[in-house]
Amino acid sequence: MGSTSSGQPADARDRDDEGRARNARPRDGLGRPLPYGADGVERQPEGVVRAPEQSVVVAQQLLDAGKPFHAHEVFEDAWKSGPEEERTLWRGLAQLAVGLTHAARGNVTGGARLLRRGAGAVEEWASGGGPKEPYGMDLTGLAEWARALAADVERGAGPVDAAARAPRLRPSPGSRP
Repeated sequence: MGSTSSGQPADARDRDDEGRARNARPRDGLGRPLPYGADGVERQPEGVVRAPEQSVVVAQQLLDAGKPFHAHEVFEDAWKSGPEEERTLWRGLAQLAVGLTHAARGNVTGGARLLRRGAGAVEEWASGGGPKEPYGMDLTGLAEWARALAADVERGAGPVDAAARAPRLRPSPGSRP
């Protein structure tokens, strides 16, 4: 059995204390795995329970930094730990972040598909009786942003700059959605 440059056996799998698979490989800002021992960006810890408002703030900071993959992990934590009636909302936001991730990686099909799926999910949640601006987020503006970005990606603009194309979760005067 060989080993990696980090000394880990080549066929070893990263596991947590309960035996669940965990990939400890470093990742870049778009969540792509890097070789063991490479310098990656700090990963978001999994399973963090945050207040919804805090999830929005942390995710926005990550989006602004061009780290939509990491923002998706924050939304995923909110979706898994939050109330059942908000799961569609947080899952849709996670899909938007993953769609931006794929668009930034140059994956046209996956990026456009996830952006549209996320747009549909946040609209579905809003039309299902939820507030139109939960936690100050403009769901209509986010859906419009996602569909416009999906169309740009499909037009062949190439990989997008994740930070430059990041949405504003909470609108501010004169800001992009």
